[in-house]
Amino acid sequence: MHKAFIGIGSNLGDKRAYCERALACLDALPKTQLKRVSSFYLTEPTGEKQQPWFFNLVAMIETDLAYQELFFWLKLIETRLGRFPTWDQGPRIIDLDLLLFDDVVVNTPTLTIPHPRLHQRGFVLVPLVEVAREEKHPILKQSFKNLLSQTKFKEWVIRVR
Repeated sequence: MHKAFIGIGSNLGDKRAYCERALACLDALPKTQLKRVSSFYLTEPTGEKQQPWFFNLVAMIETDLAYQELFFWLKLIETRLGRFPTWDQGPRIIDLDLLLFDDVVVNTPTLTIPHPRLHQRGFVLVPLVEVAREEKHPILKQSFKNLLSQTKFKEWVIRVR
């Protein structure tokens, strides 16, 4: 089985409920098991600041799906949960990002693995460390715990109980 880490975020409507529904959808994927889930975090938007704050978390799954299939399912889940197009870094009902897939490195026009800015974003790195503390970034070859200790964030990342 493959190990994949999915970033989940929402900043419209009932943000927590959308994230929880996304988790349930991940757990229901064919040939896939939800293994670990980080805490929820309330996070300040990056880029476009004039929008509601986000709820973010990271889930670790094990799957027999190929990364292309998993990416397809993530986009389908977003659509089924009501995501509609906005501008880049704009508000969204749900966002599912394929952060990591084993040690795969992919760079295509539609998909980049590992996610290109995951090691620079507090809203991704903080929950990722909860579920992948000793895992190593496939390009930077450092643990996420180590990357977190070296990174200074400009945005707020607040753990929600």
